[in-house]
Amino acid sequence: MTRLPFPTDQLHVTILYDEPRVLAVAADHRLAGRKSVTLDDIADEPMPRVRHSDPAWSAFWRIDPRPDGRRAPDGPFIEALEDKFELIASGQAVAITAGFHGNSLRPDITTVPLENVEPSHVVLATRAGDRSRLVAAFRKIAEAHLTAPSP
Repeated sequence: MTRLPFPTDQLHVTILYDEPRVLAVAADHRLAGRKSVTLDDIADEPMPRVRHSDPAWSAFWRIDPRPDGRRAPDGPFIEALEDKFELIASGQAVAITAGFHGNSLRPDITTVPLENVEPSHVVLATRAGDRSRLVAAFRKIAEAHLTAPSP
């Protein structure tokens, strides 16, 4: 299982479920505790940049460009996920993510639902044309049982 977007050439991709995207912010950030936020609320908030990331992946997670054509504000480059958490916790950046609720990331980081954006698609990806009965059986089981986690 993984999340789109990524190159899907020569892959058979099955969407298992969608997860809403959320905004990760420092626990003491001005947007922390809000019921939800919009892209207008984060128009000037810097977002970390992942060095050597896939451009489509980066654009999806930064929502760059924004629907109004503006570019997502650039934050510092990061090398590892831990670097992103440190930037967010220190208030130097915010990040769009999925699958985390409240402050389950770390006690000094919280998430706020992000309104009016496409959800993250959690998918099962296998090689296109793979005729393995085990792969077919796994896909069938995944479609039946791998569903969105409870909030």
